[in-house]
Amino acid sequence: MHFDLIQSVSLAGVFSVPNDDRAGVTNALAWVIDGATDLGPPGLLGMQGGAAWLASEAHTAFTAAADGSLSHICGDVAARLEAMYDATRCRDPIDRWELPMASFLAVRLAAGTLECAWLGDCAAILRQGDRVVRLGPPQQEKDAEVERAARLAHHGLGSPKRSLPILEELRASRSVPNKRILGVEAQTMAHLGTTTAACAPGDDLLLMSDGFSTLIDSYDVFDEIGLMEAMETLGLAALAIRLREIEANDAACERFPRFKASDDATALWLRVGG
Repeated sequence: MHFDLIQSVSLAGVFSVPNDDRAGVTNALAWVIDGATDLGPPGLLGMQGGAAWLASEAHTAFTAAADGSLSHICGDVAARLEAMYDATRCRDPIDRWELPMASFLAVRLAAGTLECAWLGDCAAILRQGDRVVRLGPPQQEKDAEVERAARLAHHGLGSPKRSLPILEELRASRSVPNKRILGVEAQTMAHLGTTTAACAPGDDLLLMSDGFSTLIDSYDVFDEIGLMEAMETLGLAALAIRLREIEANDAACERFPRFKASDDATALWLRVGG
């Protein structure tokens, strides 16, 4: 079996700011990476922001991955990130919040089985005929972020220039040790989430960064079944337009509490080929 790429889309949250998402697919491996937005100016890794640097390095590692189990591939990705960080960084980080971090979800085809691994809040949906299965982290993790944003709404949400209380809250959250997130420290894969699912030729798979999965996780436009049906009838580009229209109509982040008016949004539509 192999992956066929049907469609892909990747939008920067703000056109004037680099897109920190990356995604890719090879014959039997696919991934989406969502760099955690920097909470300070560049400097730790030169002129490039830490989110873009980490996403690019992880993307390179997945692209060059040798065949093997997905857990082994993820371990190799982590080893590369740790080595490249040590070789590239210009100084010590100000605090843990400055360490580059990212969410990712990867899938691998292996003899009638789909392996899935993740850290953070990227998500995937597998459709097998009338059956739709969500893969990746549980919905509750996204709900917790929405609750945090709502709690800080009186400080102003959605502005590109964050208020000090919001910035301090985000830095404190980012500084918690042993987070379930892709990073540059040796133990980054200690909390790797994994699962497997049976798959067959003709199955469809949607990989998403959380900026795209908000269509089902925060904005309640679709459930998983509805999103897969809309993907097939409308395509990813139309769904991306719908996403941005919702956000433009709630630029103050009042209806849907969130820390950014629009996040980087990436999706890959794959089909399992025989």
